[in-house]
Amino acid sequence: MSNLIILFLCLFLGFFLRKAKLFPENGHLALNSFVINISLSALSLYYIPKITLNMQVLFPVMVPWINIILALLFFSFLGKKMNWSKALIGALILCAGFGNTSFVGIPVIQSLYGESGIKIVMLVDQPGSFVALSTLGITIASFYSGDKIAISEIIKKILRFPPFIAFVIAVILNVSNVNIPFVIDDVFAKLGATTVPLALVSVGSQLRWQKLDSDAKPLFWGLLFKLILFPAVIFILYFIILKQRGEMIEVAFLESAMGPMVTAAIIASAHRLEPKFCNLILGVGIPLSFVTLTLWYLVLKYGGILGM
Repeated sequence: MSNLIILFLCLFLGFFLRKAKLFPENGHLALNSFVINISLSALSLYYIPKITLNMQVLFPVMVPWINIILALLFFSFLGKKMNWSKALIGALILCAGFGNTSFVGIPVIQSLYGESGIKIVMLVDQPGSFVALSTLGITIASFYSGDKIAISEIIKKILRFPPFIAFVIAVILNVSNVNIPFVIDDVFAKLGATTVPLALVSVGSQLRWQKLDSDAKPLFWGLLFKLILFPAVIFILYFIILKQRGEMIEVAFLESAMGPMVTAAIIASAHRLEPKFCNLILGVGIPLSFVTLTLWYLVLKYGGILGM
């Protein structure tokens, strides 16, 4: 219960601090940088060495990759039918193609599954979301903005990305069965504990609502895909077709239902892909995702009634 209180309290604090002008205009950038480069890296180094690696870990890792590939196919087709601009199609692919697997995903999963759930979130987030965003996401953003970026530059960005470096080190520690000294492990745990409050305050400070105007239709399709259609695909694929069960699969499924990713929207905006729309889909999509996540969680828990 305390985790849920922290979740909504920190979201409100972020929103309130910005409205009351007690928070710097771009203060969220500093929080984002700390969370991404330090907090998430610490979580990887704390949790990944403790995970039992087997074939099932591929299911959470694949969720973000399936998400962006389906978004690319869906919005490329829909955008042509709707005569949307190239910039809007690119914005939709990025904003609906990546979920908020860490900033919102970690506190939500922690409140539902406790510490064990965070281990699975790190699999979705590090080799999943952030590697997919750093490779396929950057490539898509560059293509739809008309920019050109060399493959060597993408590789350099990945190899220099602190959470990716931390993830690789954590996997090596896991495979090598290295026991991290308690003092060092405790440091990772305490640094990782900053993820939830800082990430949620950052998200809350960025929530903005504005008039829909011509954005209503693309907003509808973007959120329909991200919050309903894509989770439905993962539900059918993982639970019904592949007949998978267990906490790892449940967490992977709930992560697929998270709202739009803040970092993906930032990258889209940086590439001039409809920045106003990117802010709008975050401002509407993240609060709305708490409603749809609740519905998906009920489907998950009472799936037995449906013969799951």
